[in-house]
Formats: sequence, C-alpha cells, structure tokens
Amino acid sequence: MIHAMDPSSLMAPWRIDYIRSLDKPPGECFLCAAAKAADEPARSEALVLWSTPHSVVLLNRYPYTNGHLLVAPIAHEADLESLSPEQLLDMQTQTARAVAMLKQAVSAQGFNVGMNLGRVAGAGVPGHLHQHIVPRWAGDTNFMTVLGQTQVVPEALPRLYEELLHLIAESR
Repeated sequence: MIHAMDPSSLMAPWRIDYIRSLDKPPGECFLCAAAKAADEPARSEALVLWSTPHSVVLLNRYPYTNGHLLVAPIAHEADLESLSPEQLLDMQTQTARAVAMLKQAVSAQGFNVGMNLGRVAGAGVPGHLHQHIVPRWAGDTNFMTVLGQTQVVPEALPRLYEELLHLIAESR
C-alpha cells in the first residue's frame, strides 16, 4: 500500500542516481564525455550548453540550486597550474558568459563561483577540475542544506536546459 507523503517532506528523486553512483567503480569522466559530445542527442544527454576549443559549459546534473552550471577545461587536468594561459582565460570568459546568461534566465541576484581542487577540498571529480556557478537569490532556500541536508531546486533540469539553449540561440 502506498501512503500519502507528509506535506512537510521534500522529495529530490534525481539525487538517487548520484548516491548510487558513489559505490560504482569510476567509468569515463562525465566532463570528458561532455567535452566529446558532438551531436545533438549526446550534447543533450550530457546537458552541454556550449563548448569552445578550450572549455565546455554544462548544467550540473545534481545541482545545489536551479541553474547550477559547470565550466570545465576540455583537457582532463586536475590542477590549475597544468592549464595553459589560454585555457585559464577561456574558462573565465565562459564563466562570465554563463553568469550573464543566468541573470537573464533565472533572475539570479548573486552567484557563488568557485572550484574544489583535490579530494580533501571537496572535489567530487578530483581528476578533472571544473568551476561551479551557483545562482543565488535574496531569501533563497539554501538553508535547507544546513537544516535537512536537502536541496530545493524549483525547476526541472530539462526545462531549464531548453530555456538556456533558447537564450544561447537568441544571442548569436
């Protein structure tokens, strides 16, 4: 018998795929797979918004909040000092482009932008550095992570992905 949910419960069903993946042996780096995604079905599956010769920009499949993007170098590198000046500049250029787009798409009022370099610093993918872009709003619900280890994401990833692709197409 299925019982009704307590209305005070929050569901985050997309997180179970991530939780289950933690016990599996590592497969191909998802950032490398995103960087290699050439055709539309593969780019959509990897949530790739755009790429350049040096960087790839994609939605985080397990977001902290709505619009959480990742910017990664195409090269599978763990350390900033391993990247060329051109790669570093391109990552920052794509980060600025992503921030501008998210201001328009999700009306973000602020952003947390940063990297976790190395496992002890919290890197979930320590072999392939990447920058997080996390939109923030006045009065947002990020207190949930402190109180209940729960994220509240108000928009489904596929819908946001389509909206961001539309904005990218308009800006060309």
